[in-house]
Amino acid sequence: MKVFWALLLLCGPLCAQESMPGMQMPEMQTDAAAAVLMNQASGTSVNPSGNLSGSPGAMPMGTRTEGAWTMMWMGQAFIVDTQQTAPRGHDKLYSTNWAMGMAEHALFGGAIQFETMLSLEPATITNRSYPLLFQTGETAYGKPLVDAQHPHDFLMSVSVDYAHTLGPHSVWQIYYAPVGDPALGPVAYPHRTSASEIPQAPLGHHWQDSTHIADDVITAALSYRIFRLEASGFYGTEPDENRWHVNWGPVNSWSSRFSVTPSKHWTAQVSMGRLARPERQTPGDVVRSTASVEYVRALRGNSWASSLIWGRNHDILTQHNLNSYLLESVIPVSKKNFLTGRAELVDKDELDVPLTSDIFRIGAYTAGYTRDVGTFKNIEAGIGVNGSLYSLPSVLKPFYGSRPAGVNVFARFRIR
Repeated sequence: MKVFWALLLLCGPLCAQESMPGMQMPEMQTDAAAAVLMNQASGTSVNPSGNLSGSPGAMPMGTRTEGAWTMMWMGQAFIVDTQQTAPRGHDKLYSTNWAMGMAEHALFGGAIQFETMLSLEPATITNRSYPLLFQTGETAYGKPLVDAQHPHDFLMSVSVDYAHTLGPHSVWQIYYAPVGDPALGPVAYPHRTSASEIPQAPLGHHWQDSTHIADDVITAALSYRIFRLEASGFYGTEPDENRWHVNWGPVNSWSSRFSVTPSKHWTAQVSMGRLARPERQTPGDVVRSTASVEYVRALRGNSWASSLIWGRNHDILTQHNLNSYLLESVIPVSKKNFLTGRAELVDKDELDVPLTSDIFRIGAYTAGYTRDVGTFKNIEAGIGVNGSLYSLPSVLKPFYGSRPAGVNVFARFRIR
């Protein structure tokens, strides 16, 4: 086990120096098994590649070969100043960030890949959260988070993944991660191309893709032409407040996902899973169902990307059915200028307000702009701003005001 961890961490996000604008598949790595591994985004999920062959959603990535190994790395950091109105709004300066490294090698007629993903958010987000109106999920200082988003764990992912061809059009795969992403939901928002210029989490994160940091994940997958079927077992309880360690637990939850990738521009998935007590402070299991469609196309040297996502949590204890809907997009209007948008409708039952009704439909509408200002030693820097307006039931207005709003001003740094 110590050797396993050492290999994974040595293949971490700071292991190489050259980079390319989008990952281009080395000529020697044309085998279908290697292509399956290198096209993955979070866990075993896949972004459409756009017009860049072999690129996971045309997200910028560095790559180089070291002997028979193919090394890949990517990363992103935002420095954000948030200002919010409303009685429950807050202001804060913080950073969201992550970096990921992968190493792939041919093995036994197939391919094996090691991956490590790290985040410094436990240090760069003070007091265990950042302001986000109407957000819920997990805890800080023993209390459920309301109107705030938790940081990611330092160790977001560490995994080993093996794929092998069964024939000219089929690949089977096995994935194990002490910390990783089971086959449940769309590509997680930190890796989703359509969310690449929006630093804050979606309000529907815990309805759609919050399992992207799960423990003791094992996934089996079978791909045939444009179709892919996956099944996972994992520890279903979300991470605790100690963001620096691994939350070991039994494999007590399951999920399955069916994906279709009809072209390099489109991918769609439906998935379902049963999570054993996902929220530590709340008893009861959750059945999560999701469906999504993602579109990516290369445009003006970057990626035009859009996602449409639905997620539902069925709480076994309360019998609540809580739905979430998301539409988001990033559009490069020129090589260095990006427009972003995200619209959400989410059913919330954890807003901690003294009302008889406890399920409220919240709308969040975000629009923004990012400007690239230069690339310095393979780090692409940009500055941007986005603003969010919210719709809410009238019974919530005494607690949030009639027109709650938030603004985020940020600097963005990305490995290019």
